[in-house]
Amino acid sequence: MTDQGDTPDGIPGKPTSASRTTLSHIMTSHDTNLLGTVHGGVIMKLVDDAAGAVAGRHSGGPAVTASMDEMAFLEPVRVGDLLHVKAQVNWTGRSSMEVGVRVMAERWNESTPATQVGSAYLVFAAVDADGKPRRVPQVIPETEQDKRRNQEAQIRRTHRLARRQAIKELRERRAAEGYED
Repeated sequence: MTDQGDTPDGIPGKPTSASRTTLSHIMTSHDTNLLGTVHGGVIMKLVDDAAGAVAGRHSGGPAVTASMDEMAFLEPVRVGDLLHVKAQVNWTGRSSMEVGVRVMAERWNESTPATQVGSAYLVFAAVDADGKPRRVPQVIPETEQDKRRNQEAQIRRTHRLARRQAIKELRERRAAEGYED
């Protein structure tokens, strides 16, 4: 690697701020569930939209959602809330990226500070025109907070890989014992 953040094939790294974005949307009665609050699926779509925009910006092309984990709903969202979905790349691998998302809400007609109502981590894979994985620039954390997020993302990645391996081994054992799942 020649410069900080360059990949082995010479793709220059990108700072965290290069692709960070905020998607804002006002919640209406069309977004509600049977309890009268905003449906979690509506929020999840906005989270995926914002994260996808960030992944595409960072990778310089198409990126697809590979997984979503740790989606946490901290407070209910109501009709009339202005939702701000803030997303950034926390970590990059060869062709994948973890995008962290924070969901904030504020009343549309009040000047009170926004409160955090949700958060999520998504993994995106950069793909070429044929849908095959392609290399992504390494993310370059800029602040101490970015560095912490990058380290935490590496821990989450290790856990995702370990969980996947443990499930694979369990299924193989069960299949060898004659169980069909």
